[in-house]
Amino acid sequence: MKKSAYIAVFLMLLLTAGCQKNKRYLVVSKIKSTAKLATTETVIDKVIIGQKKKSVFGLVRLGSAEFVAYSQATVKTGIDLTKITRDDIQIDGNIIELNLPPVEVLDFAYPFNKYVIDTVLSDNDLFNRIDVIDQENFYRKAENDIRKQLKYMGIVEQTQENTRKMLEGLLANLGYKEVYITFSDTANLIQQVNLDNTNQ
Repeated sequence: MKKSAYIAVFLMLLLTAGCQKNKRYLVVSKIKSTAKLATTETVIDKVIIGQKKKSVFGLVRLGSAEFVAYSQATVKTGIDLTKITRDDIQIDGNIIELNLPPVEVLDFAYPFNKYVIDTVLSDNDLFNRIDVIDQENFYRKAENDIRKQLKYMGIVEQTQENTRKMLEGLLANLGYKEVYITFSDTANLIQQVNLDNTNQ
């Protein structure tokens, strides 16, 4: 092969590498620009049920008080697409493969103004009453229970599906015919609240 032919092949390889690099840069920038769009909002209604028992020396039971209230949590989940790196993207012509970061909780709201006591079902005993501290304890335990159950509510799967649909549309507009998307494992969706589980 003549020297000029070697140079031509080298230039073609260099040009191809440059195109691939530009394609990857375009994909990364487009994905990162839509980072806040890949979110799912879930409203969770939670019934709070509590009981407080009182006894003397652990032997003579004085009375039992029941407590029922209704609360509501709003959870926003998403995938932080700003964390995506060049190694998470593989491009082969009009075929693209993405490995995305795990689903995260972007916002968890459990407002006290959504906390409503059921005065009909709640019942205080003459010798045993549920006070404000008891109510706060029940409220915090209910919040912790919601947090622990998040990963079983289908929120992760729904967020992944919403993200997949959004990115498939985006990448199709960029000219990709085949889009393959995987997600990193969501090991711990949200950190649990530490509670003081004291017996009444």
